[in-house]
Amino acid sequence: MSFINLTREEKSSLLDIAMQSIRYGLQHNAPLPVEVSDYSPQLQANAASFVTLNLHKQLRGCIGTLEAHQALVRDVAEHAYAAAFSDPRFSAVTAAEVEQLDIHISILTPGEAIDYSDEADLLRQLEPGTDGLILQDEFHRATFLPSVWEQLKEPEEFLGHLKRKAGWPADYWSDDIRAFRYRAISIE
Repeated sequence: MSFINLTREEKSSLLDIAMQSIRYGLQHNAPLPVEVSDYSPQLQANAASFVTLNLHKQLRGCIGTLEAHQALVRDVAEHAYAAAFSDPRFSAVTAAEVEQLDIHISILTPGEAIDYSDEADLLRQLEPGTDGLILQDEFHRATFLPSVWEQLKEPEEFLGHLKRKAGWPADYWSDDIRAFRYRAISIE
């Protein structure tokens, strides 16, 4: 993927920033303040990211954005804090849990509309293990990161669970649904 190329040091720096932001959040109830100009041009570039936290191989929080709107380094700091303390599916991370967290950062390419004729055609076009997918209509929107393919390996299963996440039944279909794919650079 050529939309952003990060060195090993830059990837390590992002993981460190995510952990620092969580630790900072425990003390200050806010994300780590980041001075963007202190970082490399790649980390200063606008990029969309998600930060996923796992505790003992179980999801503990996941927050992000689908559209780039700020510097990657700040995006990661804010999403790490939000994943730890503001994911509505979980209670806030505790001080005892912080050092046991596994942090996963996904940096997303811009979404591209998928042109399809029906649900079967959409399913045929999906690339398991590679595509992140956004489904939306006028009232609902949901996404699964490419890493979700690790748990939902079949396109039908992946799509059914994503429809439920969007608030539809798994067997729901409408010509009003729009689909977008994106890719992600994963950092763990």
